[in-house]
Amino acid sequence: MEKYICNTCGYIYDPVAGDPESGVEAGMPFGALPDDWVCPQCATQKADFEPEGGEDMPLPLAGE
Repeated sequence: MEKYICNTCGYIYDPVAGDPESGVEAGMPFGALPDDWVCPQCATQKADFEPEGGEDMPLPLAGE
């Protein structure tokens, strides 16, 4: 599963770990995060993240 990086602070969302402090279980792909999810470090919106490698890739859906 692809990691995504916050364009504001550099936080990396790792789907293997999830974001337990925000109620996001381990294993949740970035594309399956709720639309109102924000960066846990700087509160940047989900739309301002990009794939860690910098490629413009479509977001995977849950279960992919």
